[in-house]
Amino acid sequence: MAIDATGDIRIQGRSLRALPKVSLHDHLDGGVRPATVLELAGEDGIDVPATDARGLADWFATQADSGSLEGYLATFDLVGQVLQSREALTRVAREAVEDLAADGVVYGELRWAPEQHLMRGLTLDEAVEAVQDGIDEGEDAAQDAGNDIRVGQILTAMRHADRSLEIARLAVQWRGRGVAGFDIAGPEAGFPAARHRRAFDHLAEEFIPVTVHAGEAAGVDSIRSALLDGRALRLGHGVRIAEDLDVISREGDEVRVHLGDLARWVRDREIALELSPSSNLQTGAIAAWGTTLEDHPFDLLYQLGFSVTVNVDNRTMSRTSLTRELALLVEAFDYGLDDIEAFQVNAAAGAFLPLEEREELIDLIADGFARR
Repeated sequence: MAIDATGDIRIQGRSLRALPKVSLHDHLDGGVRPATVLELAGEDGIDVPATDARGLADWFATQADSGSLEGYLATFDLVGQVLQSREALTRVAREAVEDLAADGVVYGELRWAPEQHLMRGLTLDEAVEAVQDGIDEGEDAAQDAGNDIRVGQILTAMRHADRSLEIARLAVQWRGRGVAGFDIAGPEAGFPAARHRRAFDHLAEEFIPVTVHAGEAAGVDSIRSALLDGRALRLGHGVRIAEDLDVISREGDEVRVHLGDLARWVRDREIALELSPSSNLQTGAIAAWGTTLEDHPFDLLYQLGFSVTVNVDNRTMSRTSLTRELALLVEAFDYGLDDIEAFQVNAAAGAFLPLEEREELIDLIADGFARR
């Protein structure tokens, strides 16, 4: 079944785009529309490598397809330059929510690093307020268009910097006012979660949920630190947990696997893996297993009972949507509607929401998939 120009396919007669979805790992600055980047750059006199939106989209995708996390992250330099005002942050947050709603997302979490948006005088508090204003506007616009959506902020601290405790306190300050949780991101190798233990201690004391980028550019030791030092309830990517699996034998579709202690803990505790198939290919996160989506350990982890979720990571850099990521997995592994629904239920169960609201979200997903 072919993926159309919008990334959509029909599965068992249903439009994949129209089905209710949950997006847990969606970077705000990684999803800025190329046309918006061009307009903001023009207003600020910032040089750009293309003169039209299509050309800039091509540039982002080409630069991101580097085979390393460091190369992938380099594409954010341009975006960072144009997101240094209250107006710009509010605009891109509003547009991000609109794009999520158009993608069929009913609950999303947008993560971003406030510390990277202070170059023109914004305070951390003003930056968070600007993004929340945009989210509120986007939710209202989506509702006016007949699409109910709820979006929370994940405040991210840069793991190679020294402001994590400050960002943790910011997350506590904005709890109940739009912030759903905390994350650390950036260069993973050499910067374990242990470097930010004071921040994680503070978050634990305040009962703020945490997700940590781990198991993308570094292996099981990074995941171990995320869980032990970071008290992570979810793993940002986490794909390299597969390094703690020992495939004993393969006979047709039957695979016998021995799980290491770390992998067993992640599986048995249902710690959600925020997998991003296209991004994982672009950054080389699955290089140990191959270079195509069919080589991705996603299906193995799913079959073994891990709480796998599907995410975009960065919509612009990976030139993708949640609909497209799911469609690619359907083509690679012949998934059906029941599988797609299972991924959404996993994501809903792992959302940084109170239990009652997670249960309501799961019911909403079930209703959406049940319609004929």
